[in-house]
Amino acid sequence: MGFLGRQYRTYAMDFWGFGESGKKRDSYAVQDFVSLVDQFMERLGIIRAPLVGHSMGGTVSLSVAIQYPERVSKVAVVGSPIYGSSLALPLKLAGYRFIASMLFNMMGLFRLGMRIASPLICRDPRFPDMMDRDLSRTTLESFLLSIASLRRTDLRGSLGTIKVPTLGIYGDRDVIVDPRQWQPLLDGVPHARIERFPNAGHFPMLEEPDEFMRKLKEFLDAETSEA
Repeated sequence: MGFLGRQYRTYAMDFWGFGESGKKRDSYAVQDFVSLVDQFMERLGIIRAPLVGHSMGGTVSLSVAIQYPERVSKVAVVGSPIYGSSLALPLKLAGYRFIASMLFNMMGLFRLGMRIASPLICRDPRFPDMMDRDLSRTTLESFLLSIASLRRTDLRGSLGTIKVPTLGIYGDRDVIVDPRQWQPLLDGVPHARIERFPNAGHFPMLEEPDEFMRKLKEFLDAETSEA
């Protein structure tokens, strides 16, 4: 945001149940977050804008482009699942109440385990602290219900309705989402631009920030022409 903010007005939105957003809801489904983006833009008077989303945020961004096409001028996704079965097995299992409850009841051990596993997920030395901070701001219900909803999501049948410029960025070493998810994205949105990072995982913006920002800014700077 700091980099793009030099030339663009940028907004970061915490989904319900995450970060600084409210955590007293009955539902934390992907569809709730899609509606949240629409409401967020409506409240701020943002008629149309590019959306950039990482992981589940990218799945939500694509869903907004499908359901609220008038809102989206471009869409860029980073390491995002097109269908939920592409999630790594531990993450899919975390969408079941028993396992999610067990993790949150042993939060100290869970956070320690994430720190130990961090080098496998992201090479950036700042990542363990970032992940620990995010976990500390997440509730059992938001974690459980959002992952369960993401696991059931499948955008393949709707991607063909996306006509705006689309960018998919994927790290070939991703252990969170199948790194080959760029393929169903390109199958569904043939005009999509795909950028692969052979030496990055789920967080190419942290592992290869200069190249990542160059490619993202190039996409955002290009003149918009709908397919």
